[in-house]
Amino acid sequence: MAGGARKGQNPSAASVYQALAEHERRQAYPEAVEQAHADFAALQAGELPCPRTETTEPARPR
Repeated sequence: MAGGARKGQNPSAASVYQALAEHERRQAYPEAVEQAHADFAALQAGELPCPRTETTEPARPR
């Protein structure tokens, strides 16, 4: 918990559940966590291109 309005108090049940769920995801998919950290570091270093905001292909009719 980062310390905000409830600093020094017990965390809510929802916060505890969220922390436990995040821990489980990290344990279940360690390679995904490593890849996310590597991608973030590359993005911060400017090594990855920015996401595209426009498409080059015309929209297909439905």
